[in-house]
Amino acid sequence: MTSVPAFKRLPRAVRERQMLDSAARVFSRRGYHAASMDEIAEDAGVSKPMVYAYLGTKEELFLACLRREATRLTEVVAGAVEPGAPADRQLWHGVRAFFDVVATNREGWTVLYRQARGLEPFAAELSGMRARMVQVVTALLSAAMTGSGGEATDTELEVMAHALVGAGESLADWMTDHPDADPAKTATQMMNVAWLGADRLLTGATWHPGVTEAG
Repeated sequence: MTSVPAFKRLPRAVRERQMLDSAARVFSRRGYHAASMDEIAEDAGVSKPMVYAYLGTKEELFLACLRREATRLTEVVAGAVEPGAPADRQLWHGVRAFFDVVATNREGWTVLYRQARGLEPFAAELSGMRARMVQVVTALLSAAMTGSGGEATDTELEVMAHALVGAGESLADWMTDHPDADPAKTATQMMNVAWLGADRLLTGATWHPGVTEAG
């Protein structure tokens, strides 16, 4: 007679967190299509019916993973910014926090960026996360411009924010393939590339083909 495994009774929130952690590991390792609910349940140490009961279908489970990782990333970055600090320090703290999260949670980044971006309807969720991050960076640049007396338009600020977020995503993807990369050093390298240009733009400098102008 086959024995039925006994599962330790845990608060629902704790059990769901364990299942989501396991799902992120399996999705990261296997990809959405190849991952199975059996493998996720085994990794979490629970039965497959329990996974369905707590978090629903595989699609719903992947979406729950995606939303958790997106929320975590956005909240960490927004929370790292120090109101009142110089603009470069604010951006530095946000960039550093972003790369710290990626470095300590590569499985979550793989699910969030590599898996979701090519899958519908998950790509729309990723797009929403990116839009929220752009809003955070746009607000930071706007505050920096106000402090510097610059005159960049809302569109110019939004373009700069998209460029910074895109660069951050690309470097985070690079870090996923380079486990030895130092998040602090990577953040500094990004600031060297991004801020030196953004700082001049915020104070009114512009570039045109064949000539550099101020104002």
